[in-house]
Amino acid sequence: MQELVERFGVGLVFVNVLALSLGLPVPAMPTLIVVGAGIALHADPAWPALLGVLAVSVSASLLGDAAWFFAGRRYGNRTLQSLCRLSLSRDSCMKQTERVYGRFGIRVLAVAKFVPGLSMVAVPLAGAMQAGLPRFLRYDGLGAALWATVGLALGVIFSRQVEGVLLALSQLGVGALALVAAGLVLYVGYRWWRRRALFRMLEAARIEPAALDALVRAGQAPAILDIRAPGFRDVDPFIIPGAAFADERRLDDIMATVPRDRRVVIYCACPDEVSAAWLAGQLRRRGYLDAVPLRGGIDAWRAAGLPVAPIGGEGTFGIGDSRLGMTG
Repeated sequence: MQELVERFGVGLVFVNVLALSLGLPVPAMPTLIVVGAGIALHADPAWPALLGVLAVSVSASLLGDAAWFFAGRRYGNRTLQSLCRLSLSRDSCMKQTERVYGRFGIRVLAVAKFVPGLSMVAVPLAGAMQAGLPRFLRYDGLGAALWATVGLALGVIFSRQVEGVLLALSQLGVGALALVAAGLVLYVGYRWWRRRALFRMLEAARIEPAALDALVRAGQAPAILDIRAPGFRDVDPFIIPGAAFADERRLDDIMATVPRDRRVVIYCACPDEVSAAWLAGQLRRRGYLDAVPLRGGIDAWRAAGLPVAPIGGEGTFGIGDSRLGMTG
């Protein structure tokens, strides 16, 4: 890495930060630290070069983030789903980001780059929620500047230690690269194996949209739980008619409202219905005889030509409403 930095300078920083902002698994913080250390050791004065690298980093970050912002603004839910399918933690990345964004709004972009996965989903989510471009640029630019400053500052403060680490790695030569590559492969393989094991366990029980519609038409409507986070409901402000809003983290509230002998169908905005499948499993372990996720969620329901209702309209209610336990 040291040789690459010395040879290509700020150009490497620009490409690395841009690639990270576009979603490629290429961490840029180590590059910033190495560049900061190199400037501290070899540039006199150091601050003009540091400011130049900072400006390049912010520009590259804004460029990549802007692409996702406009993708979110144009394609909304499809952009978010695509991003989480690329994530190794796609069952949680969307949920966590929706909740954080719902609490803090677009201001979360000022710190999002310090939280793994948060920036990658928060940026298109801001676009999907039609945030204003000036506000997006202001908070995203602030976040990029803070993030790059921390990386460069760490390099400056620990420049001697960084130099020692790079020297040790250079002595190991190809062996160091092979060790890092092997660790990365093992990590990705382990996460993939865990996800496949989870999917095999959760795939057993699903209900198709047509089957749910048939139950409703036959007067045997189950309790339908919409466990999408509030932020995602703002992006797609529709529900399956008769569904109740619920938070899978508040399991006691759900159990206090929905009888154990009631059939339960759950849908979320997660790829492969992972959050819905998790909640269904929790309910079954607590005595619910028939709790299943809706395959494909509300998107599959809509794609099948089945009706949706606007949030806030007649029939919209949440956990704690007695109608959920009494109807059907």
